[in-house]
This record gives sequence, structure tokens and C-alpha cells, in this order.
Amino acid sequence: MQTYNNIASAIFDFLLAPFGHEIALFDLIVWPVIMGIGALQVYKYTSNQGAIARVKRQISMHLLEIRLFRDDIAQVLVSTFKIVAKNMIYIGHNLTPMAVMLIPMVALMVQLVAHYAYEPARPGSTELLHLKLDPNAPLLARDVSLELPAGVSLAAPAVRTADGQVFWSVRADQPGDHVFRIRVGDEIYKKGWAVGGAARKIPVKRLRSWEALLYPGEAAIPSGAPVLSLELDMHTRPLDFVWDGELGILMWTMVLSLLAGVALKDFFGVTL
Repeated sequence: MQTYNNIASAIFDFLLAPFGHEIALFDLIVWPVIMGIGALQVYKYTSNQGAIARVKRQISMHLLEIRLFRDDIAQVLVSTFKIVAKNMIYIGHNLTPMAVMLIPMVALMVQLVAHYAYEPARPGSTELLHLKLDPNAPLLARDVSLELPAGVSLAAPAVRTADGQVFWSVRADQPGDHVFRIRVGDEIYKKGWAVGGAARKIPVKRLRSWEALLYPGEAAIPSGAPVLSLELDMHTRPLDFVWDGELGILMWTMVLSLLAGVALKDFFGVTL
């Protein structure tokens, strides 16, 4: 997971935000359009374009049969069954290009979310730093301790639970890209905290599971580690022109890339 995130982040950290993270509109328009164009090329070269065109004509023919013979119940049922069958064939023709597109498109979308869905915490704010231990690890919550970076203070004593969770209430005294050091047994794990300053790629979560692929702002927790997750509160960045937050950027990217693909399919000679 970490190798994949490292490669994807190295590529997109270089490509995204050419005019700075404050101008989110550029990337959130250009990259979905590029994604739509890329999807058209994948469809063109990995799908059976002739078969897709043929099955679409057959579906249209059966729809016309329903309109022409709407008083013939038997014919309507037969045509409806054929439409369902042809739609299943149509979906089958789409599986290969969808599989080819899945990884690069997910990589792009999660990078757009990491760069533009969140904003830094405000100086002076107090938040919860949350650590969750693997229940199968031979460690307890009392084996966990926190080292605070300069510019951050502890607002309240740590709270430890019997199921291996630890909560620290931390206060952002100064702006900066702070790094917590959490000692778990004999090992140390780091967690970033972006406070104040300009818009930028924000570290939100460190996870050990496959979900780490969805949060490339920080390194994944190594597999086999006694820690399952390290999290801080997320602050949704307000975006005037699209829906805010993770879901907003994901929906915007999918819709705009789809519209771009439909609008440009004839130009690129692609049958969808």
C-alpha cells in the first residue's frame, strides 16, 4: 500500500496545484476533463466497439417494437425480455475498460481529495488525537505515550480505554506543520497536524488497512504494526463552485468526467 501511495503522491504532488492550492478551480476542472478523455481512449482500444454499437442498435429496435406492438402483450413481454438480455451483454462489453480505468481513476480522485477537500486547523483550536491499537497486539493502552512538538500543548490528560484506544486533547498554540511522536511499546509512530497557513495537502489519517489507499496525505501504518489507526479531526475546506468535502469532490469529479466523455465521444470516434 505504501509503495503505491508513494508512487501516486510523487506523480500527483508534482502535477497538481501548478498555481498553488488556493486556486482549486483549475485542477478540479482540468483533471476531470482529462480523466474523461482518458476514459474514452481506454474504451476505444480495450472494448469491442463494433459489438457495443451492434447491441445498442438491437436495444433500440426492441424498444421500437414495444411502441409499435404495445397492444400485443405477448410481444411486449418478449421485447422487454430481449432488452434486459441485451443490456446484460452491453454491461459485459463495458467490464474490461472499467477494470482498466479503475486504478488510475481512483488514484486521481483520492489525490484531488487529499489536496483540496480539507483545510488546516485554526491556531488556538483544540482537537482530539485518536490512536487505536490492534486488539490482537500484546500491548495495552497504558503502553502508549505522546511526545508533543513545539507549538502544541496538551489541553487535558490522556484518556485510555480498555479496548486499546487512546485520546489526547491537543491545542494548536502556533501555526505550522507539526509532527506528533507516539511511542507504542518500543516503537515510535508519527502523525502530522497542519495548523494555519496557506491551503495545502492536509494529513488527515494514518491507517493500517487497505483504506490507507484513500488517504495519501501521510504514510500508511506498516502491516503487522500494533497500531490500527492514528487520526485527527477533519476540517472540510469550503469550495464555492463544487460541493464541499470528500464526497463533494468525488461526485464533482465523476460527474464532470462523465459529461466530458459524453460531449467528446464523437470527436474521438468512440461508441459508449
